[in-house]
Formats: sequence, C-alpha cells, structure tokens
Amino acid sequence: MSHDFPAADVVPVHFHHEDQLVYACQGVMTVQTSEGTWVVPPQRAVWIPGRTPHSIVIPGPASMRALYLRPRLVRSLPRNCCVLNVSLLLKELIVHACKFPTLNRRIRIQAHLVDVLVDQLETVQAVPLQLPSPSDQRAVKVADLLSADPGDQRALEEICRIAGASRRTIERVFQQETHMTLGEWRQQLRLTRSLQLLAAGEEVTHVALETGYSTPSSFIAMFKRVLGVTPGRYFENGAAPDGSAP
Repeated sequence: MSHDFPAADVVPVHFHHEDQLVYACQGVMTVQTSEGTWVVPPQRAVWIPGRTPHSIVIPGPASMRALYLRPRLVRSLPRNCCVLNVSLLLKELIVHACKFPTLNRRIRIQAHLVDVLVDQLETVQAVPLQLPSPSDQRAVKVADLLSADPGDQRALEEICRIAGASRRTIERVFQQETHMTLGEWRQQLRLTRSLQLLAAGEEVTHVALETGYSTPSSFIAMFKRVLGVTPGRYFENGAAPDGSAP
C-alpha cells in the first residue's frame, strides 16, 4: 500500500491479520499500541506483527509505504513492534513491491521479489526508538506528567510525589513494567519527542530547549550517544553511523 498523509492526520486504532511493515519515505509517523509508542523517522520502518491493535499519528506531511506479509513469513523478527533500519536495497524493494496490488508466488518474477524481500528482512537491525507504557496507575500518572512537558525541569522525586508515590516505588514499577529506570524512560521520551520536532523542521536549539536540555551541545551529545550520529546526519537521507544507508 502507498499513501501520502497531510499534516496532523491520525489513523485510528485497528489491526491487520497479516504482519505489517510500515516504511516512512518522508516525514515522521508515531505508531501507538497498548505496549508503548514507536517513532518512525524518515527512511526507517516499524514492524507490526499481525493482530496487534495500533494507531498511527502523523504530526506533519508524510509519505508511507506498507507491506503486508503472511504471518511468520519472516521468522527472525519479533512478535512485538520494533523500529528497523532500512538499507538502500530494502528501500527500493519496498517501493517496487508497492507497485503491485499483491505479490503472487505462482508468478516467477514476483516469487523472486518475495524471496529477496524476506532475505533482506531477515537481516535488518532494530533501532532503540520504543517508549514502553507502564500500566500501574501511579506510574501512568508519572508518565503522563512527563509526556505533557518533556522539558519539565522538576526533579523526578517531586513528580513522583504528585503522582502519589515515592520515587523508590515508581522506580520499582518502571523497572518491572518497562524494563527501564525512570531516568532512562524520561530520556527516551525526550529522544522520541525530539525526533518529531526535528522532522517538523524545528531548529536544533529549539528542540534542545523543548526537550529539557540546557544547551544544543548537550542535546546533540545525547542524540549521538543513543543513535550513533548527530541530528542533522540522522535526517540526511537516512544515513547510518558508518556513512552508508542504515
């Protein structure tokens, strides 16, 4: 499927029986499930296993290509959502495959295309762009307070008190339910929000301040430490740390 979205568009909660690969040609998409949020920057894709209820939020204009695959056709990818790097070859395969309404293995040339796509998907690398959601009501309140203003400079102890629990209690819940410390979760929130702002064309200085960093250099250092490249490099044709395509 090929589809172009206007700014501020939303695809409401739905699911597919097939496994799905959603590729962002342009713009940023945010995929949300009950388990968390996945930000899909340009030239990346999100893997959504079949029967996973999800919604898609598109903050700015975006162009999407989606493949639907028979469940477990690609066995190396997990049975939960994840963001994937997309090589130049895989990008061209996705774009080419979307020119067909369906791919039929009984047609030799299409069977070859399916085989190469599956081979490429078996070797892709996941990138750390998930923001898992807690379920404990106190932790949910903390997550909501932080999400409302990622640049909030208040100490985590104060935010936990507002949510009705000690930081120690909230830390324990976050570790159990998200497998992250509260500080790690807050940093991941700021990273995912920064990707949305950068994709919307905001300057690095503005993004740094909006996401709680005192200087652009500290924000850039965090971004490079987590994703391997600077913000400008990350959005430059989907480049990877080694200078190749991701």
